Amino acid sequence: MVEQEENLHYWGDISEEEYYRLQGIKGSKSFYTSPRGLSLFTRSWLPLSGPPRGIIFGIHGYGNDISWTFQSTSIFLAQKGFACFALDMEGHGRSQGLRGYVPHVDLVVQDCLSFFNLIKQDPNFGALPCFLYGESMGGALCLLVHFADPNGFQGAVLVAPMCKISDKVRPRWPIPQALTFISNFLPTLAIVPTEDLLHKSIKVEEKKIVGNKNPVRYRGKPRLGTVVELLRVTQLLSEKLRDVSIPFLVVHGSADVVTDPEVSRTLYKEASSQDKTLKIYEGMWHSLLFGEPDENIEIVRTDILSWLNDRCNTEI
Repeated sequence: MVEQEENLHYWGDISEEEYYRLQGIKGSKSFYTSPRGLSLFTRSWLPLSGPPRGIIFGIHGYGNDISWTFQSTSIFLAQKGFACFALDMEGHGRSQGLRGYVPHVDLVVQDCLSFFNLIKQDPNFGALPCFLYGESMGGALCLLVHFADPNGFQGAVLVAPMCKISDKVRPRWPIPQALTFISNFLPTLAIVPTEDLLHKSIKVEEKKIVGNKNPVRYRGKPRLGTVVELLRVTQLLSEKLRDVSIPFLVVHGSADVVTDPEVSRTLYKEASSQDKTLKIYEGMWHSLLFGEPDENIEIVRTDILSWLNDRCNTEI
């Protein structure tokens, strides 16, 4: 089963090695054991055109993983000269843990930080600028990583960050209160009544089919403990936006019903960062870098690359 999963790719039937070669990058995968003993699946995407000019540390969103469409952006950035690294968080993708269960976000933050710090110690990367990159829940995790290590990264790219769960998908009162109570006894129970967010995230119908083929995407109902923890973390983040001091770029679609673009506007307004940029794309949905028409994806990619180029010494 694992071998079958590893031979499936969002781009089609071409092998991983051949696809990376055609894209002009070097890709690798391995497992990393975190300080708390979890086996976490990791990937890297490195440029072949020359030495990297910056490091990108990626964090995926809830229910997602780094081996399907998430890596399309990492491949693009590697083509542009960035060394990219990411890991499947606990309970996601090929990492250890009960599927879709994230009981302690703070521990996930420490998993990410320990892996990122390990990469930084590689002498091949010297004093390269380091950037965080996060999609959806991964954007929220980037901010938590920043709080845990305020001076460890030179910037962050936040793609539709889940600093608050949109009221359009958030369980209505009294459900959150009931969920919190029940989760004390049955935290792994997968019963939270929400729709599959894939169809609310991806605009292009053909790309919904591709997204749904991901063999390791979590398809079950959200687990009680995970939902309660995400509600806690997003509430905490919404109260700490003023503490954000890292340079950042936020990109968000105006028609996103999964994460709230108004919260991104609030982040931009309240953050203490001296270097901050907000891009709201009219009519775009949650999946900005895969689920949109290709011409829209190109717009967002160009903005991200331009922002990164302006904060590096060289550009391609």
